Amino acid sequence: MKVNPVLFLQADVAGEYMRKHGLTPQEFVALDKKHNILHFLEIGYEPFHLTGTQGVIEEVEDYIRRREVAMAAN
Repeated sequence: MKVNPVLFLQADVAGEYMRKHGLTPQEFVALDKKHNILHFLEIGYEPFHLTGTQGVIEEVEDYIRRREVAMAAN
């Protein structure tokens, strides 16, 4: 069976992100709906798959911070 590498990255990062931030799957889904995290991981797959999970989590955290600032400015 061939594993989709993008889905594998998304699942890995989502799981580690939830553990790091103490989120339930439902809380992560709500955060994803607000910030499109899984889409961010999909479009950034090429550089992210070489970065390592912790590095990608840092990128996701930066992405969320930038979105929060932009949303607050509107």
